[in-house]
Amino acid sequence: MKQTSAFRIFLSYLGCHRFTILLFGLFAGIFAVVFSLYTLQPEPVIYSVVLCLFSGGVLTLLRFPRYLRLHRKLNVIKDSILLMVKQLPEPSGLIEKDYQELLLSLNQLYSRKITDSDMARNDLTDYYTTWVHQIKTPIAAMRLLLQNEDIPAGRQLKTELLRIEQYVEMVLCYFRLDSPSSDFVLKYYSLNEIIRQSIRKFAGQFIQKKLRLIYEPTDRQVLTDEKWLSFVLDQLLSNALKYTSTGSITISVDENLVLSISDTGIGIAPEDLPRIFERSYTGYNGRAEKSSTGLGLYLCRKILLRLSHPITVSSEVGKGSTFSIDLSRQFLDVE
Repeated sequence: MKQTSAFRIFLSYLGCHRFTILLFGLFAGIFAVVFSLYTLQPEPVIYSVVLCLFSGGVLTLLRFPRYLRLHRKLNVIKDSILLMVKQLPEPSGLIEKDYQELLLSLNQLYSRKITDSDMARNDLTDYYTTWVHQIKTPIAAMRLLLQNEDIPAGRQLKTELLRIEQYVEMVLCYFRLDSPSSDFVLKYYSLNEIIRQSIRKFAGQFIQKKLRLIYEPTDRQVLTDEKWLSFVLDQLLSNALKYTSTGSITISVDENLVLSISDTGIGIAPEDLPRIFERSYTGYNGRAEKSSTGLGLYLCRKILLRLSHPITVSSEVGKGSTFSIDLSRQFLDVE
């Protein structure tokens, strides 16, 4: 925070006491007029006025250090108001005391609102957590029923069922991500195994859409959270499949441990690129694809920020998009 200069604080101090200064000047003027009515010599009158003004100036300057200390102490409290509001300096008058009591009342009200909001959010998170676990039971049952249905309708139902599972996981992720108890477990994992798990989930869609998957297995280890990184890869693969009708999807890992997912899909409009990670922003492609929620990429970026894995995107309309995740250890290390 930028510090205010002592001179500007002094001007503010004079402004706060302008009424007293004007009143003091008025009294000095009245004093001079009354003395002059008695036909006194100008010297004693001027001397008396100057003495009064000098005394007033000295008293004003003597009180300024207290004003300066009060200003700086309040500035410190302002930066951590919830923690230090009870450490306000002693009020110098009734009005200051009234202001402090008002501030304390507002702080108590704000604290209650924060507590109520946290409790409501925790209740909502608990509700959706329970709901997600309950909805997974019929989803698993439907998947078992569809296992032996190797017909076009059955394969289509499996695809839609996978999409339902993604939306369910997205709900749970959305509520858990901002929770202080987010279950991030950082360990070294086989990147190849994490990627293959996501590929297996979408194998049916690759076959159904007749898209070519290009992936060269890697033996690299990555320091991350397997569950949350898998969620991100699932979202990126799902988007690639959704917006690619012909061609291929490529998953690659370079020597710098940058994981890239490229597709030959419709691409992203240049005006949409800066905003695709914003919450609920769907862009031109999302408006064309009515089922788009605008939450997938928002959650991906938020998760990757928590994991310290930067994500970038490049795209060309009509030629495809590439999402790159930097998994290198320079951004993250085990304590």
